[in-house]
Amino acid sequence: MHIVAVGLNYRTAPVEVRERFTFDEKDLPSALRELKKTNSVLEGVIVATCNRTEMYVVVDRLHMCGYFIRSFMEHWFGISREEFTQHLYIYEDEQAIRHLFRVTSGLDSMVIGETQILGQVKQAFLTAQAEKATGTWFNTLFKHAISVGKRAHSETSIGEAAVSVSYAAVELGKRIFGSFNHKKVMILGAGKMSELTVQHLYANGAEEVIVANRTFSRAEELAAKFDGTACTMEQAFTRLHEVDILISSTGAKDFVISADMVKDSMKRRKSRPLFMIDIAVPRDIDPVISDIANVFLYDIDDLEGVVETNLEMRRIEAAKIDSFIEEEIEEFNHWLKTLGVRPVIRALQEKANSVHEETLESLFNKLPELDERQRKVIRRLTKSMLNQMTHEPINRIKEMAVDKNADDALSMFTTMFGLEEELEDKEESSVSSRVNMKPATEPGREVEQAPSRIAYVPVSL
Repeated sequence: MHIVAVGLNYRTAPVEVRERFTFDEKDLPSALRELKKTNSVLEGVIVATCNRTEMYVVVDRLHMCGYFIRSFMEHWFGISREEFTQHLYIYEDEQAIRHLFRVTSGLDSMVIGETQILGQVKQAFLTAQAEKATGTWFNTLFKHAISVGKRAHSETSIGEAAVSVSYAAVELGKRIFGSFNHKKVMILGAGKMSELTVQHLYANGAEEVIVANRTFSRAEELAAKFDGTACTMEQAFTRLHEVDILISSTGAKDFVISADMVKDSMKRRKSRPLFMIDIAVPRDIDPVISDIANVFLYDIDDLEGVVETNLEMRRIEAAKIDSFIEEEIEEFNHWLKTLGVRPVIRALQEKANSVHEETLESLFNKLPELDERQRKVIRRLTKSMLNQMTHEPINRIKEMAVDKNADDALSMFTTMFGLEEELEDKEESSVSSRVNMKPATEPGREVEQAPSRIAYVPVSL
């Protein structure tokens, strides 16, 4: 069996393509059931966010899985494969595992180190589990993936430094105020960057928002998003003393905030700190204002400097996370290798138990005078002897299962203990079970002839 990841993300597909491949939360269980019915798919998890749509599957035929997954996407979304194949990437086995671990740790995100994706992958796994779309492999793999994500954010500081202008503004504000609780924010202009900055300030506790814009209707529209109030630009200049944080991005050709305005407001506010963020180019706020006591003025270059410094710090922290990922991959691969020996160990234990029961039955038939207590003692002692005899061989075959000659070792172990018949019975039972569980082709749905070769689109990590 093999692990495969197929998907598209912000690197490989523009938003107008990604938005056509989204799963509504209410439809995800049905999609998982449909995915599980797909030929060759034994287990499946779908991770769907605004920046990625990915399908993780365990398959029994590696060379056909890309074709079958594309068929699933074509059928589910009603979009011809010719329209999306060029945007797809596919990772197989260790590459797929590494990709999943990078996703959960935030290394594959648009904003490196972001934490939201970890919760999204965890929820995707739990949904798949609830739909019985996962099994032995993914129940273990996704637990490793979630563990990597938690380690990334608990053992490094990758998520602590701001890596966008709006986040940087919030970080700088925290150095001044400590907390934004009960702070009042004013926006001059209603551009996207101003809106994002206020959004982060509001999420961090800012209490009241005043929006001023030359187009009053736009001011009202933005103010409504934050339960704030709208005002004209002229009114805003007379209310500077009311606010703790000013964000300006008006598009004006000259300064709209002068030193005299700020000096007057600082007198009225009794010199309480004023945090000013000038995102405009050309600048809205006269830079000499930074010389006024208790006024903290930052322009776009200041914020971008913070962003670049923090990005470099995140890159350093990302190298630490890469080492976590390699450790987890090694641990998962070790588990996979020992997984192959489990049927052999189980066959040995079952054969030993069968011999034990047959021997005891013969013994008790020959010694009918034994009472129940005596029989229990004999059963317990002989069982202990049996366990001690099989303990060392089982440990040795577990160790040999991870060696390069594991197949030869398993074959020799099977022959030495005469387990061929037990393993054949188990294989026949397993195949019969899989055949009975596989759904039939839907009535009226033709099976498309698979191509002899599949062209995969590689995407470097």
